[in-house]
Amino acid sequence: MNHCDIPCKESLEAMRAPSGAAASTPEIERLSQLLTQAPLFNGLSAVEVARIAKGVREIKVPKGEILFHRGDACTGFHLILSGQIKLAFTSADGNEKVVEILRPGQTFGEAVMFMDKPYVVMAQALTEAQLLHIGKQIFFDELAVDPLFCRKIIAGLSQRLHRLMADVESYSLRSGRDRIIGYLLREEEIRADDTPPEGRVSIRLPTSKGTIASRLNLTQEHFSRILHELTNNGLIEVEGRTIHIPDIARLRDSLG
Repeated sequence: MNHCDIPCKESLEAMRAPSGAAASTPEIERLSQLLTQAPLFNGLSAVEVARIAKGVREIKVPKGEILFHRGDACTGFHLILSGQIKLAFTSADGNEKVVEILRPGQTFGEAVMFMDKPYVVMAQALTEAQLLHIGKQIFFDELAVDPLFCRKIIAGLSQRLHRLMADVESYSLRSGRDRIIGYLLREEEIRADDTPPEGRVSIRLPTSKGTIASRLNLTQEHFSRILHELTNNGLIEVEGRTIHIPDIARLRDSLG
């Protein structure tokens, strides 16, 4: 087989270009604009984004709605435009273990889509949310012609694997106290756009304390007890779901 036997990106795009141009509609343009809000699609041309937009549908879900259950078939993956989504395992007796709390710009469902397996977790909206569902086949078609896009997907999956490994390390080697302090510091970094904050700061917890406790592999009682201890030590002040940190440098230095 020589190189002419292998379809290259230019030839595949040429074969698909006429139908792609004719199919452009105001709805495709609107969905393309929504797709470009996500870092995953940065660097793609308008034509490439428009091709993907043909396999996209917008989903608006109220707080508490379940997007899918464990065992449901996976037909694509989701991109969060606004709101928060919880991924969790649920036992037969109703106990729940939160795996991830996802925010705008993040995606989920790629791994099971690539494996052609059903979902292994359930997904639920923690707040009112707006998402895009990107269909599996249109996505695979784009991967076939764009190596850079492939690398972006692999990088995203690798980052998620790295986070999960960090979670295992934290659950195994770090105390509950250090897990909570680490979580608060990460929340502040996100809020401050990765600029190291100084002095007094306030953090609004993105969801309920019970959900965060499950995410940190703690019971809600243990979570509350640690917050109480940190309050008694003058490291934090709790006001509902708002955590005030009088001196974030001191909290950072208190990590074990």
